[in-house]
Amino acid sequence: MTLTPALITAIERYDEQKRFNYFLETVIDTQEIWVLVDEHGCMMLNTEDEDCVPVWPNQDFAQQWITDDWQACKTEAISLNTWQSRWTAGLEEDELAIVVFPNQAEEGVVLFPDELDFELSKQAKKATKHK
Repeated sequence: MTLTPALITAIERYDEQKRFNYFLETVIDTQEIWVLVDEHGCMMLNTEDEDCVPVWPNQDFAQQWITDDWQACKTEAISLNTWQSRWTAGLEEDELAIVVFPNQAEEGVVLFPDELDFELSKQAKKATKHK
């Protein structure tokens, strides 16, 4: 599905849970998770309790974060297979959380890597049943 500017704006206005559901459906469909990186590695957002890696469902949404402090960043796609085989364990080892599809106010569902894995697996099973 091509994302028009109007569709991007509409999706960004979704509440956290609706953006989370959109993320799960899109990632299972495209088999990609998008992050922002610079020469030091993956970009981070911080909550009061957690250091989080922000993730997006596609390049268009991630690209919108490349402003101000993050101007040196570039978008990077990670295949779902690579995410589940390497990133989940690596993030757990580094004691990092994930903020899923944050909006410009930095609001998004915060999960631990194994929780995101579980939700993605659940979504994949649901998608398989509907095909």
